[in-house]
Amino acid sequence: MRKAGACLIGAIVALAALAAAQEGHPLTGTWSGDWGPGAAQRTHITMVMAWDGKTVSGTINPGPDQVPVSAIALDVTNWTVRFDADAKSASGPVRISAEGRLDDIASAHRTITGTWRQGTAKGDFKLTRD
Repeated sequence: MRKAGACLIGAIVALAALAAAQEGHPLTGTWSGDWGPGAAQRTHITMVMAWDGKTVSGTINPGPDQVPVSAIALDVTNWTVRFDADAKSASGPVRISAEGRLDDIASAHRTITGTWRQGTAKGDFKLTRD
């Protein structure tokens, strides 16, 4: 009886460890960081991405001024990410395009770094998954 109980406890512990290791799609989650043309000129970014089993959707700066991301693509052969969005501004729509590389993939706090274009402005960005 004790042996069966020990096996059951072992199975439960193993199952819990396996469940904790499953994080889903590598882009799913809340990402925080910034972008800008240089070290002195940075704009904070919060991005939320979710995988529905077919596509990745996202929102930049969730809240009243949120920007829905129209396309997110992940190339797993080289772990590059590309996304596009259209933000609203007082002068009209502003196109956002970003390309980056996903690093520290095994970490819960993986990063995406690359280039960010917003309208005519171009800079670099770094996002870290919270």
